[in-house]
Amino acid sequence: MSALAAEHVSRGFLSTSGVEIVFLLVGLVTLGAAVVTVTTRQLVHAALWLVVALGGLAVEYLLLTAEFIAWVQVLIYVGSVVVLLLFGLMLTRAPIGRSPDADSGNRWVALGVAGAAAAALVWVVVDAFRTTWIGLDGAPQGSTKVSGEILFRHWVLPFEALSVLLLAALVGAIVLSRRKKEEER
Repeated sequence: MSALAAEHVSRGFLSTSGVEIVFLLVGLVTLGAAVVTVTTRQLVHAALWLVVALGGLAVEYLLLTAEFIAWVQVLIYVGSVVVLLLFGLMLTRAPIGRSPDADSGNRWVALGVAGAAAAALVWVVVDAFRTTWIGLDGAPQGSTKVSGEILFRHWVLPFEALSVLLLAALVGAIVLSRRKKEEER
């Protein structure tokens, strides 16, 4: 029996450690922030709650010893995407307070679709990793070397496509704000 399997047997399958408890608590805070993000009717508040949700994910990555991914999460998503979102809100002169346009009236349909998607995601992840154990010998899975090799070997094109999409959204916000100014004249 390997050392990893012996440690797993001695700890028990569902025994908890301090890191696992913190992981669960941060996960609950992140889930709560995500729910508030999609249920609030104030767009600026939704963007700020999105910062909390994305920051919570960065903390989860740190707890999983994936420091590189955590800092990428902070720099790209918390730093760039939310700033881009707020910049777009300011350029398009979106309402700052409560917005009746922020609710389409399809909350129950959206809740059903979200519940089905969450159940499918949990089922796929549990089924895929049911018997998978992470080996502790070799480079840690969350290390910069391993993460960089995986990201830049397999995920370069999606990252570039995302940057073009964000640039197109920014240009679209600028075009929309200029049209409104011309219509006002």
